[in-house]
Amino acid sequence: PVRLGLFVILLLLIWLPLAIPIYWLGGDPNWVSIITLVLLYCQFLVLLQWWGKSVYGQPRMWRVCGLEISRRSGEGLLIGLGLGWVGVLGIFAIATWLGWLRWEPFPANFPIILMESLLVSLGIGFAEELLFRGWLLEELRRDYSPVKSLWVSSVIFALLHFIKPWEEIVRTWLQFPGLLLLGIILVWAKDATRTPNNPHGSLGLAIGLHGGLVGAYYIINVGELTTNLGTVPPWLTGIDGKPLAGLLGLLGLGAIAIIIRQLNPPSTKPDHNRD
Repeated sequence: PVRLGLFVILLLLIWLPLAIPIYWLGGDPNWVSIITLVLLYCQFLVLLQWWGKSVYGQPRMWRVCGLEISRRSGEGLLIGLGLGWVGVLGIFAIATWLGWLRWEPFPANFPIILMESLLVSLGIGFAEELLFRGWLLEELRRDYSPVKSLWVSSVIFALLHFIKPWEEIVRTWLQFPGLLLLGIILVWAKDATRTPNNPHGSLGLAIGLHGGLVGAYYIINVGELTTNLGTVPPWLTGIDGKPLAGLLGLLGLGAIAIIIRQLNPPSTKPDHNRD
């Protein structure tokens, strides 16, 4: 906890002197938020590399956290994207078959939505996976067992998605189990790529799976491709149309969890003194 707190404090000390003037001088709140968040993440990447070299003596901290450019990582990324897409489309297909949803025609700007979904999926997948299954998970594993690290990182991942007004937290609390299960699945996805030469694993599969889930839902949501017929309660189909906030989405994640779990190799303990 001390290391995690110190890292976050250092990051804020670097970020705030630049972010505060942007908030003061900025115009459009949306653009201000985007610029400051991108700035924060860029500084996180630089600090992470410095942290690894200065604190742990590991000059390639990004690789320790799971970032690598390799054929295996690229294949994992594509497999994850495909699995995420199939998972989301499967959930909506089952809901349609049960008579809970109706599909609508593709909008005229559908090609643009497809391109946007790819950018959103890769951006969110990369950013959140490096943060949660990269930095946070590896920090936890330095002091705690793999099981405890898995649960702590997954709970933090789920909780941080609930930084919103209390009324919204109460209204959407059913999303928490889905986010928790997703966090566990993504840890398994990273561990499934471990090899004797890379005991930490690669983030390629996790980034792809996370991005595939986000991208497929983005297309359906932004494109307004489905209409909820209101024949069943929202806790079945998902509150606000979000699959993770419903029972059907949990069952879909359960199927993905079984697939990812089957990919995990025999236990390979990470060597944190190795780069």
